[in-house]
This record gives sequence, C-alpha cells and structure tokens, in this order.
Amino acid sequence: MRLKHFGAVTLVTLIFAALLTSPLAAQAKKKKQPRPKRPALVIPKVGKDEVICFALYTVHNNILKLTAQLYPLEASDPKVCRLEIKQNGQWKQIATAKIIERGWTAPFRVEKWDSTKHIEYRVAHGKTAYYTGLIRKDPVDKNEIRIAAFTGNSNRNRGPRPDIIANIKAQDVDLLFFSGDQVYDHGRHYASWLVFGRQFGEIIRNHPTITIPDDHDVGQANLWGAGGRKSNTGAGHDGGYFYPVEFVKEVERAQTSHLPDPYDPTPIQRGIGVYYTSMTVGGISLAIIEDRKFKSGPSGLVPKQGPRPDHITDPNYDPKSVDVKGAKLLGERQLKFLRHWATDWQGAEMKAVLSQTVFANAAHLHGRFNYRLHADLDSNGWPQTGRNKALAEIRKGYALMIGGDQHLATVIHHGIDDWNDAGYSFCVPSIINFYNRWWLPEKLGKNPIKGPLKYTGEFKDGFDNKVTMHAYANPTDKNRRAAGYGLIRFNKRTRKITMECWPRGVDVTAEGAKQYPGWPIVIDQEDNYGRKAVAYLPTIRVTGQSNPVVQVIDESSGEIVYTLRINGRKFRPKVFKPGKYTVKVGEGKRVKTLKGISSQGTDTSKTIEIEL
Repeated sequence: MRLKHFGAVTLVTLIFAALLTSPLAAQAKKKKQPRPKRPALVIPKVGKDEVICFALYTVHNNILKLTAQLYPLEASDPKVCRLEIKQNGQWKQIATAKIIERGWTAPFRVEKWDSTKHIEYRVAHGKTAYYTGLIRKDPVDKNEIRIAAFTGNSNRNRGPRPDIIANIKAQDVDLLFFSGDQVYDHGRHYASWLVFGRQFGEIIRNHPTITIPDDHDVGQANLWGAGGRKSNTGAGHDGGYFYPVEFVKEVERAQTSHLPDPYDPTPIQRGIGVYYTSMTVGGISLAIIEDRKFKSGPSGLVPKQGPRPDHITDPNYDPKSVDVKGAKLLGERQLKFLRHWATDWQGAEMKAVLSQTVFANAAHLHGRFNYRLHADLDSNGWPQTGRNKALAEIRKGYALMIGGDQHLATVIHHGIDDWNDAGYSFCVPSIINFYNRWWLPEKLGKNPIKGPLKYTGEFKDGFDNKVTMHAYANPTDKNRRAAGYGLIRFNKRTRKITMECWPRGVDVTAEGAKQYPGWPIVIDQEDNYGRKAVAYLPTIRVTGQSNPVVQVIDESSGEIVYTLRINGRKFRPKVFKPGKYTVKVGEGKRVKTLKGISSQGTDTSKTIEIEL
C-alpha cells in the first residue's frame, strides 16, 4: 500500500490500514463463502429396541446421577426405565426411573455408589431396548487428570464428529465438559439434543460428562437470565428467558439433571430451577457456576451506543458509564457458593471453575472482518464491578477458569486492580464455527509474551478490564474457522496446569501433530492468584501430614484471604497488607489454628513448626 499525505494520517488510521492489508485480512476479504444450509432437523423413527438415544452421568460424593435420553414413545409403551449394572457376569437391576414425557428423559439417582472401580451399566426399556456404557472409577490414583472442553456445536453440520471422537479416545480423558450451545435450533431443543447425543454418544457413554446450557440451547441469540424474568425478545437483551418456562425447564432437565445436586436448589422467578454446583474428579474440584442465570440485561440499564443494545461501537465512549448500579453478573447466591467452595478442599488437590464464558471482553471483530466492536455487553467483562467480584472470589481458591461461547479460543491472565493479580482463563474454540470473532487490537500490548503470536501481552479490554493475552486462535480460511476443542491437564504432583488447543481434523496420534500457534501453555497452580505480596507470614513447616490445607484470615476484617492445599510440607504465606493474621493448617479433625501472626518483610528466617 502506498501512502500519500502521510502527515495527515493518524497513527490509529495507519495501524488499521496495516491490519486491513495483512495476510489475515486478505484471507478474510476473499470472495465470501456462503454458509452451508442447515440440514433438515428430523426426529428419526426408531425401532422399539433403539428408543434409548444416549445417557449422561456424573459421580460425586459416592452419588451416581444418570439421565437417559429417549426417542419419543408411543402411548402404549412403558413409561419407566431400568438401570442395571454387571456383577459377576450378570446384569443386576439397581434402580428405576419414571420417564418424563416432556423431553423424554429418565433421571436416575443412586446413593452409596462404589467409586473405586469401573462398573459396566446399561439402561433398559421394555423388553428389547438396552443402552450400555461404563461408569468410570474416580481416578484419584492418577497423577494427571485430563478434562476435554467443548463449546458451540453449530447446526450447519449435523453429521458425526469422528475426528473428535477418535482424539478423545486416544487422549484418555477423565471428564468431558460441554460449556454451552450444544443445540442451535431455537425452539427445537429436543430434536437437536438427539442429534447431539448421536454425535457424541460414543464418548459420553463411557465418561462422566458436564453439560450446561447457554443462550442458543434455550432458544435465544444471547442470554442475560436476570433471575428468571420474562424476556420480550429472542435477542434477550432486556434480560430473562424468551421461551415459556416449561421449555426452559425441559432444556435444563435434559442437560443438567445428571449433575451433582445444586448448592442451593431454591428456584428463581417463575419457578425456573438452578444447577450451580460442585463436583470433584480425581482430586480436581470443579465449581459449575451457571454464570448467566442472574446476569442483568443491558436494555434500560445502559444507553444504547451501537446498532444493538449489547454492541458498543463508539470508540469514544466512557467504560465507567456502563458499570451502573444495579447491574449484576453473578447473583449473591452464586458468590456465596464460590466463597464456600474456595475454602472446601475435602478430597481436592487443585481447583477449576467451569462457566458458560470467560470474564473478559476478548474479541474485537465480530461476525465479519470489518465490524469492530469497542465493547460487547454479552461478554462476562460486563458489568465490571460484578466481574471483579467474581474474580476476587475465584482467586481465593487458586482456580483455573474454563469456559466457551466466544467462538474464539483464548488464554488470558486476568487482573482486578493490577494486571495478572487474579487467575487464568481458557476459552475453548467452537466445535463448529460459522460466526467468526477475532482478537485484533489496534495497538500492540505491553510486556508481550514471547512466541509466534503478535498481539499478546497486557491490554485493557473494551470495559477497561485488565487482561494479559497469552494466546488466541483467530479464524482463517486455512484453519476451518478456528474450530476445535480444548484439553486441560492437571498434574497433581507438580501442581502444573497444561492447556492444549486442538484444531478440528488434526489426528493427535500422528507424528508432528500441531496445536494452534501459541499452545500448549503451562502455568503453576499458584499463578491463579497472581497478586503480588506486600508482606509475608513466617514459613510454616508441617509434620504428620503431607500436602495440608492452609487458610489465611485477615484478623482486622475477619476476611478469608485464601485457602490452598499446599504442595509438600513447607509454605510461606503471602499477604497483601501488613497486619495480624490467623492461619489454619490441616483439615477435618486435624487442624491447628495459629492466631495473631504478624506479617513481616523479606526476612525468611522465622519459621513456625506445626505437628498434625
């Protein structure tokens, strides 16, 4: 590109012009490929022996919860399913479940489940229909726990997902997490959910699986749940749910009734349920936070500053103007849950938060390459006060955050008061992606991350939230619109977390198989509370117990600063202001409480010996 009258062109214009002539932009400006038409959505007619489509299960605290999903039954068909397990080569019935006809689900609950061994199961209906699978033992004996994470299962392709199925089998994962948008056929969740089951049933049948519904699952373009109120638009921006309550309940029953019991099951407005809860797999404690159930809708709260109430395109807008009083991200009930979960380390060595999306506005271009958003109120970067409250609770448990929805894979280190003082998040790529987003800031970041990606480092997002971008997977013509999935490895011995980002179509077993540029990313568990210490407490040395839980409490406020299962027998607690602290070491009946411990500077000589 040849530039004339250089002095009259602003720096921003130059940067944007350069971007528009970049290889990425050139690919995006090629003749637009038409989106494939949605294949017809039909519910196949199946025989009596095939009426069970698939089943989802979890095990937590020795409670098995399993939901069988059936095809439509006829009036004369039995309305009960049986759950059987194989013992000594014979099938033994252990439970029955009534089939809920709206959505054709059969939810089972079995207490006193033996989590120490693999157990074959089958769901039975009538005399000929059987669906078999494996309830895996809790992998507490494994050093590395692997979670495969997915989002965005577009209906532009209703075919099988053989590459994903083969990779997941090869990677020997311990848990499957689908963060939302498993279904894109608004108002036809049931028929589309059956498609999802056919696509992923081969791995779901043998793995504990977490599925949580997001906006498209409940038939909306976007979801701000607003505590369950009635929305008057399918776009959702006025807050609440557009489709009837019974439809919302049907969706949540299909996707979440197999999850562990909710932390607080009290329904929200109009009798809509909740499912935020926790689950521990192989020593990894997971908080499932249902982040959009209480979130406020932007209409009527903030002035419209773009073509839609949730899209801000004015580059001169004041981010503080949208952080308005009364705007919620997480509800008080969810914050209370996170506060409790961060302190509960029973059976846990590391922690992670599973959400529908991540706490940042991490995309600049939406849908097409020439549509730049300054801020997107659908992201969990808004409202800023709510975002900071959530991050402040999550970091107290040193938890990684895993989510989806954005159609754009990213790894971000979040900041509240300063860059990197909170935890890391991994937003995984969409399974199928036909609505592209790009991370393409107009300026380079400060303190860039060494590697193949240009726009890494410290930024402020469109709401002035502090974010450090470590990796992003922008769509191109060559990478199937940046589709794929994430794999997270938790190493309990080293306390390192590895985030992998795999493109669609890549055989992970092939020699030289490559992830998206910038991945894998490895962090330490303690990076998830990256806040810099102002002072330290004396070093604690423990005998009588390995890897004890340590909790630090600020005596001036009574606030729990953080809780962590340490790695080893020695730990020097960091604190963020001078003062006196209470330190609790151990768990259960073996806890020692130390009060009035004064903070100190860099002196590392002082040690407290504790015998548990």
